[in-house]
Amino acid sequence: MKIKNLFIHLILILVCVLSLIPFLWLLSTALKGRSENIFAYPPVFIPQQLTLDNFREVLRLVPIIQYAVNSFIVALTTVFLNVILSALAAYPLARLNFLGKKVMFFAILATIMVPFQAIMLPSYIITLKLHLVDTYGLAMGYLGLIAPFAVNAFGIFLLRAAFLTIPREIEQSAVIDGCNSWQIFTKLLLPMIKPSLALLAIFTFIGSWGEFLWPSIVLTNEKLYTLPVGINNLSSAFSSDYRLVAAGSIISIVPIVVFFLAMQKYFIQNSNDGAVKG
Repeated sequence: MKIKNLFIHLILILVCVLSLIPFLWLLSTALKGRSENIFAYPPVFIPQQLTLDNFREVLRLVPIIQYAVNSFIVALTTVFLNVILSALAAYPLARLNFLGKKVMFFAILATIMVPFQAIMLPSYIITLKLHLVDTYGLAMGYLGLIAPFAVNAFGIFLLRAAFLTIPREIEQSAVIDGCNSWQIFTKLLLPMIKPSLALLAIFTFIGSWGEFLWPSIVLTNEKLYTLPVGINNLSSAFSSDYRLVAAGSIISIVPIVVFFLAMQKYFIQNSNDGAVKG
């Protein structure tokens, strides 16, 4: 058994190392000075001339702070709407009985199999018809980026499964104590599924922060560029200097890491700890 566990841990460590190599290479490139050859073979991960000049140059030449602010506005709003709307949709599908509940749930679940590229054109036409593109103002531009991703089937499926794990006895006790459905939902059930809410928030934040295809289609105003679109322009403008591209990419990765570290504590919480005794 110990040998089996050791083998599993070695496999996991190997996978982690392989996953970190591209990031380490990106960081190494961003920290290398002008005189170093970033394409040297064999590869040199530790810079001989450690410098932050590449980051300063990116901040000087490109409004990357504005891009980051735009990404934060879009990502955080998308997370907020996704968590709220998914919870509101998942609660009745998990806790209430009504005609057509299963049909509705499976219909929602079926949309997971439809790739966004398949509905991208009608989504763009609807967004255009509703004047939710940047040509109609900054606020409308943000809304055009957020609306197609404000809720998704994965979030509803995840939170429905979380609601189903909560014993009915807890809800019945709350009804006896005089709580109405809204109070049960907001004050009792939502706090008990914090780990699932955190998981949905992280997935939504990462997906929204790294989204490139949709923003590149609907955005024409540079003031509304998100980081992926801005980094793509950085790559086009400085395609011969991969140090700047690497530095810009590192800057775009940092918020995702910070957000994950801030939310990870909820993963180790037991959503029903102490709720039912005996």
